[in-house]
Amino acid sequence: MPNPSLPAMPPAPSVPDPAAGAAGASPTALVDREGVRAGVDEALRAASAGLRDELVATHPDADELADATDELLTGGKRLRAAFCYWAWRAHGGDPHGPHRGVVLRGGAALELFQAAALFHDDVMDASDTRRGHPTAHRAFGARHRGLGWSGDADRYGENTAILLGDLALIASHREMGDALDGVPAPVASSARGVFGRMQTEVIVGQYLDVQAQVLPWGDDPAADEERARAVIRSKSARYSVEHPIALGAALAGADDAAVAATSAFGLPVGEAFQLRDDVLGVFGDARVTGKPAGDDLREGKRTVLVIRALAAATPAQRALLLAHLGDPELDASTVEDLRAVLVETGARDAVETLIAELTEQAADALDLAGLAEPGATMLGLLARAAVERTA
Repeated sequence: MPNPSLPAMPPAPSVPDPAAGAAGASPTALVDREGVRAGVDEALRAASAGLRDELVATHPDADELADATDELLTGGKRLRAAFCYWAWRAHGGDPHGPHRGVVLRGGAALELFQAAALFHDDVMDASDTRRGHPTAHRAFGARHRGLGWSGDADRYGENTAILLGDLALIASHREMGDALDGVPAPVASSARGVFGRMQTEVIVGQYLDVQAQVLPWGDDPAADEERARAVIRSKSARYSVEHPIALGAALAGADDAAVAATSAFGLPVGEAFQLRDDVLGVFGDARVTGKPAGDDLREGKRTVLVIRALAAATPAQRALLLAHLGDPELDASTVEDLRAVLVETGARDAVETLIAELTEQAADALDLAGLAEPGATMLGLLARAAVERTA
């Protein structure tokens, strides 16, 4: 049943003007419409409080796990939850009806799943920061060192972060399960199917990413890019955009064909979303992204951006890239040299063009879908905001 503690639907919500485009529509402003952020955040606070009570009742020391989970959940744009909500509205969801709380809790389940993925991903990528703060494994490793505990501090931090990811995943499943209590069985079955596929595909994407980092590369640019885009689709595009949209459609009671049809819009937006992330990972402002400039170069991520650069590089540029990609001690000067290669080879422009093509493809699919307003317009605005963001 809907959670009665969730905020009520604000009266007389304004309908976005389709002619307004994405100009001035920040992700934050879009997610705030119709009280989406407030509702999802309230559901997350309730889920987090319940998790904390259970952890502390098991052992007082587990309170630190609840603190770390709360810290990660506090950040984030709530874009996945917003895509879910507005897809629900676009498929006939009634914001004043009894199932608004269900879709908001579904959005909270998506946010909890993302938290699980981030805890694990930061360990796998050996990332130092997340949203301007130390990643969980770094924070717990530093605590280990600061208190002078025995054993390997880094291993302790990584082990703890893995457990945090597991906890967030458990909380995600619980939130989705509780949200679906009392909804019609066909709707619940469809939503569970989408949620399950999303999780499986993310794990496959993570494995493909791990595999891509160890396979030979640089000799066949076409094969390298095909592999990189397969990783993007499985690891990020589907769970960031495609599946949240499909989940919203399922929660609105859309039939299987209609749920499947959301892929024509959601997948290209999701791929463009991750390509933008790859550009920001190299060229983004650290004060805005919350991650050190050039972090993706230090991690040696085999992105479409880097692959396009290698394909067009001179022998000297190619040697520079291959010599320094993946060096965790990469200094600021060398980062600038590598950035210059990415620009001079045309790789950055090529990826920007690809982002624009995917965004246009998605817009065409959305226009043809004939979805209900204001949901259709809001999905288009969210897509633009997602791919044009600076963080």
